[in-house]
Amino acid sequence: MKHLKTILFSGLALCALTSIESCKPKNAGNAVSADAASRTYVPPGKYDELYNFVSGGFSGQMSVYGIPSGRLLKVVPIFSVDPEKGWGYSEETKPMLETSYGFVPWDDQHHLELSQTNGEIDGRWIFANANNTPRIARVDLRTFKTTEIIELPNSAGNHSSPFITENTEYVVAGTRFSVPPDNANGDVPINTYKQNFKGYISFVSVNKDNGNMDIAFQLETPGFNWDLSHAGKAKSHGWFFFSCYNSEQANTLLEVNASQKDKDFIMAVNWKKAEEYLKAGKGKKVPVKYRHNKFDEKTHTAKSELKTEVTVLSTEDLKDICYLIPCPKSPHGCDVDPTGEYIVGSGKLATVIPVFSFDKLMKAINEKNYDGDFEGIPIVKYEAALHGEVQKPGLGPLHTEFDGNGRAITSFFVSSELVRWNLKDLSIVDRVPTYYSVGHLMVPGGDSRKPYGKYVIAYNKITKDRFLPTGPELTQSAQLYDISGDKMQLLLDFPTIGEPHYAQAAPAELIMKNSLKFYNINENMHPYVTKGEPNAKVVREGKTVHVYMTCIRSHFAPDNIEGIRVGDEVLFHVTNLEQDWDVPHGFAVKGALNGEILIMPGETITYKWTADRVGIVPFYCTDFCSALHQEMQGYLRVSPPGSNVPLTYSVGTNQPQAPAAGNSNAAKAGNKDTVKK
Repeated sequence: MKHLKTILFSGLALCALTSIESCKPKNAGNAVSADAASRTYVPPGKYDELYNFVSGGFSGQMSVYGIPSGRLLKVVPIFSVDPEKGWGYSEETKPMLETSYGFVPWDDQHHLELSQTNGEIDGRWIFANANNTPRIARVDLRTFKTTEIIELPNSAGNHSSPFITENTEYVVAGTRFSVPPDNANGDVPINTYKQNFKGYISFVSVNKDNGNMDIAFQLETPGFNWDLSHAGKAKSHGWFFFSCYNSEQANTLLEVNASQKDKDFIMAVNWKKAEEYLKAGKGKKVPVKYRHNKFDEKTHTAKSELKTEVTVLSTEDLKDICYLIPCPKSPHGCDVDPTGEYIVGSGKLATVIPVFSFDKLMKAINEKNYDGDFEGIPIVKYEAALHGEVQKPGLGPLHTEFDGNGRAITSFFVSSELVRWNLKDLSIVDRVPTYYSVGHLMVPGGDSRKPYGKYVIAYNKITKDRFLPTGPELTQSAQLYDISGDKMQLLLDFPTIGEPHYAQAAPAELIMKNSLKFYNINENMHPYVTKGEPNAKVVREGKTVHVYMTCIRSHFAPDNIEGIRVGDEVLFHVTNLEQDWDVPHGFAVKGALNGEILIMPGETITYKWTADRVGIVPFYCTDFCSALHQEMQGYLRVSPPGSNVPLTYSVGTNQPQAPAAGNSNAAKAGNKDTVKK
């Protein structure tokens, strides 16, 4: 009978996906507030109230919007190469995408989390997860640049990530796909899942001063699919809560086989207790391989380090770290209210929203009010931890955010709506349609101790009739609602990049006050920096040619280079001499098997090009910088291998005719020569 119910529910969900027109939300025609345009209008020259940071899904990037206007401000490259900004193309940024598997040019970016102090957003950094090749990244919000990426060993499908503790002590990550441990023999039959597959939860420490990350320890857990998580707050600080599905431990046709049980689990983790065991030497050193990549803002250069060990704590052996709370059914979202008292589970196939009480959970643990265990982890009785259930809330609950006024808002995928309800008495107070099939939602600060309860944004999975058609796939979309009154009011639809999942938002003044306008060129410590045009030069080292180049409105120095030979690897170390805000320069070479590079004021970036044919090759500035931008160009002369054409360079003067072969000092300079004309 359970199997039949599962198939029936799956069929209803499929119907909802494929027949949007026949199951539009009620009141779809009049859901927009009458004064919506005036409430989202930001006049020319004025700033938005909020920054909205939105995960880029399968683009691998993060997009930044202004709220309430919905204007796209920037796309920040994180896990995927970006030819617009040269991310993953310049020599300085290539190490950021290194992994233990090699250079990985793409990932699936699902969740974002702003750093916090005392449970409140502090605007310093934002963390991002990579779902496919498990990694966590840190973006510096002074520069809006990815400055650190750490790979996660013993992990696959890093979905339950990158959620943080209330003082950013840790950013955590739970593996979505349980797999055999990295140091075990992985050549095992897939159907031995229950015997050989394990889940891992990584606690990555964050240096409170500079943000640097390090894997402090991992928890080895049963082979569940860890889905989402959030940290305790205030009274529950020191605990972390993770949702899971597939407690059946199925390895095939999970849509049926991982939906057999009425309840899966939310796991409560006492990370303070884990720290005690770590200090007591209870952790086991395990050999692994993972990459830790850091970008140094002083040298403008990234380095990748291969690490070979992590410390693992066993949840089976250390029985007072973790506790399982039954949660219906196939839970997805796992959210903690601003007081830290209420833990909300959102079962994708559940007909209720269970709300658990931290106080009752602590009481149940103290009284050992358990219903057995799973691989050594105590299972707390459902009713012993339960605050109550929201009855008949909607179909397909996924995620919950909090408005700071004692109310929660939950997204419903199947019934395409947001539902607001009271945390104490669990009564539903409002509901509003979304267009369509909302996944994540976000209240600015809604997962912190201080929500900014003016707006909620729905990030929808299906667009259908909301925007102009663009072929088989339509734009991704988000919708802005005003929640300041008793009724939620739709104000705006706006398109997003990738597939938006979780997002964050913060008051504009919290972030913009620290925004870097340009790099001080006097502090530039790049090994190939050129701090003035007189220092520009070209140096040959065997078949490698280094071009120490400057750029400023509106020319490069040098802009004429001769003596390049077919087969040479040419490294253009381009320094932007500008010391003004918003004056980047671009650089590209005809026929290069590369992207462009974009050099910020005061920055040095390296562009690699290999000469593969004889002739004249132009290069130019790709970013419009001045009235004479079109004139910002130069030429390379490429000669055959073994040519005696000397290596010369200039700017502002025509090269004289090259001397006859054998008469040039430059031609005789051998493996290292440099001549300026």
